[in-house]
Amino acid sequence: MNSFSVRHGESRDTEQIRQIFAEPSNYAGTLQLPYPSVELWEKYLSNRAEGHFSLVACQAETILGHLGLDVSQRLRRRHVATLGMAVKTSARRQGVGSALLSAGIEFAERWCEVRRIEIQVYVDNEAAIALYRKFNFGIEGTYKRYAFRDGAFVDAYGMARLGT
Repeated sequence: MNSFSVRHGESRDTEQIRQIFAEPSNYAGTLQLPYPSVELWEKYLSNRAEGHFSLVACQAETILGHLGLDVSQRLRRRHVATLGMAVKTSARRQGVGSALLSAGIEFAERWCEVRRIEIQVYVDNEAAIALYRKFNFGIEGTYKRYAFRDGAFVDAYGMARLGT
């Protein structure tokens, strides 16, 4: 794969981000539902709450992946952020997820004073678990019947990275 860059997501990225989350493996691996609407993603990207950031990995004008980062606005949890991400199926295993996660961590820890980043990941999503472990996320527990997916309940791990 040629080089790619990471930048803040913009409203012009809405359709490409929607398409990424419309891929079956991405809605199966996240809390998104099949057939995401353009309106849903327009609202998500244009009405960002304070503390919410959207990053995209792109190659020229093609969006390869998306990472959403939410820094808590609660007084006693302002040091905590949660994140969610997805990578286009055709761009996997090419460093896109690592680049997005690295940029998200750097942004959170160096610019937002975040010291704890949390994520929930389905226990059967081995590739995502390996990626998070690579960036020093540890499993803190298992959420039983965390979500309903494709006709059945699935468990998820609660993972966190503790910064300095």
